[in-house]
Amino acid sequence: MRIETTAMDALMVRLFDTIDEANMAWVIAADQALRAAFGNALIDLVPSYTTLLVHYDCQQLNHNDALTVIHKTLCNLTPADTQAGELHIIPVWYDESVGPELPLVAKRAGLSVEALVEQHCNHDYCVFALGFAPGYGFMGLVDEALATPRLKTPRRKVAAGSVGIADRQTAIYPLLSPGGWNILGRTNVPLFEYAKRGDPLFRPGDKVRFKAISRAEFETDGGDTTPMEERS
Repeated sequence: MRIETTAMDALMVRLFDTIDEANMAWVIAADQALRAAFGNALIDLVPSYTTLLVHYDCQQLNHNDALTVIHKTLCNLTPADTQAGELHIIPVWYDESVGPELPLVAKRAGLSVEALVEQHCNHDYCVFALGFAPGYGFMGLVDEALATPRLKTPRRKVAAGSVGIADRQTAIYPLLSPGGWNILGRTNVPLFEYAKRGDPLFRPGDKVRFKAISRAEFETDGGDTTPMEERS
């Protein structure tokens, strides 16, 4: 464990150096323990792939006090039960009109589009962190065969609900925004609405499983079928 000062009232706790699903049991345990230990002196705590950012009230704790709390709290840490996270089943319409990189990712992996979709749906992805946009969950790890670099030139507009891959991560864009991930399809799950109410659908440690649906099912559920290129 390493602790780095990131601001006069914030410390970064670095638990690991590489991304691994097994990390999350320790990250979640550290998150829970530090929240309890800091109590009212905690302003915010942000868990991520390998780190936790601890933002504390410097009127209640000075720098050395905060360091002491972290060291005492984490010295005998045991991993959390990762089965406690919620499993989310996310319906996705996989189609080139809304997922323009679908054939590209399939070709790179040496798969048919159908086989690519099946493989993308055949794994429960761990939510490592929230960021970039409200409700945006960074998930992984995607099978190495599907890993695809980000686009060289990001799009100015990526539709809300777009499901994409970047390297070995996968994610859903909660709202219309710029983005450089490889888009495979679209879901109608309103991630931004959950986040706007202050209760994001995903939390670090949760699992996400994608479920392929037809265009008819997507439209019936109120999905937006506007092709991606018409949003650029």
